Amino acid sequence: MSNIGLIIEERSRDIGDFLVGRLIPFRKKRMIGPFIFIDHMGPTELGPARYMDVNQHPHLGLSTLTFMLEGEIMHEDSLGTQQRIKPGSVNWMTAGKGVTHTERTPEDMRNGTLFTAHGYQIWVALPKELEDMEPQFHHIDGADLPKWKDGTAEFTLVAGKGYGKESPVPVHSELFMVEVKNEDSYSLNVNGKLKGEIGICIVEGSIEACGEVVDKGNILVSKVEDTCNIILQPNTHLLLFGGEPFPEERHIYWNFVSSSKDKIEAAKEAWRNKTFPMMENDDTYVPLPE
Repeated sequence: MSNIGLIIEERSRDIGDFLVGRLIPFRKKRMIGPFIFIDHMGPTELGPARYMDVNQHPHLGLSTLTFMLEGEIMHEDSLGTQQRIKPGSVNWMTAGKGVTHTERTPEDMRNGTLFTAHGYQIWVALPKELEDMEPQFHHIDGADLPKWKDGTAEFTLVAGKGYGKESPVPVHSELFMVEVKNEDSYSLNVNGKLKGEIGICIVEGSIEACGEVVDKGNILVSKVEDTCNIILQPNTHLLLFGGEPFPEERHIYWNFVSSSKDKIEAAKEAWRNKTFPMMENDDTYVPLPE
């Protein structure tokens, strides 16, 4: 595959009762543009025997982007936010100098019925000069995201800039995240439409790139201008994400991201001592992994 730099295969892992597929960071590729972490949640069946209950945990130096395809999550954080996230909408929480949050199945969905939870948890590193900014939370309804069609292919600009459009999600660097769904075979053109590094995440279906067929559960990585012709097989679902990489290296430890190892060490100590910003109405606590 001469023009695709790398194919990353999804590696599954457990978080509590929830199985997620880790896509990046990968040992050969730590970041794609400013994107430093991508977990594929599900698809998994939840119901009376198990629900999603991610207890209070911290973040530093990044923005989290939660994008659900099926199922719903209730987000609460140390800013006082209570926000239900539904499929197609965007939860965008910028941790900056420090924030904590929980992610749970909403109470009214704990009614004995089974449902599918499926989505992506994405972390975007902050520019060095904004790593210590005040935490923020924004929710953007799916109806407010730019959408367009090309033949039978449907596009949604989830975040950033691309294809001459701009998402209302208040990002802090040059990036893009685009959802693509198609019914018939479709030739995808990204050159001149997006900028920087690109990750092509195959949610469903398969694509043909540089003469090879690549199936769901993989990410293809390259630079936008180096990407060869990509043919989407019928009924394929993609997420395109990436952007301009930062000039400095980013360090990552657990949920902390920073250009400074000292800031990560200070955050670890604050979490151990519970001097990190904590939620007022939740006394759960996920211990620091040692």
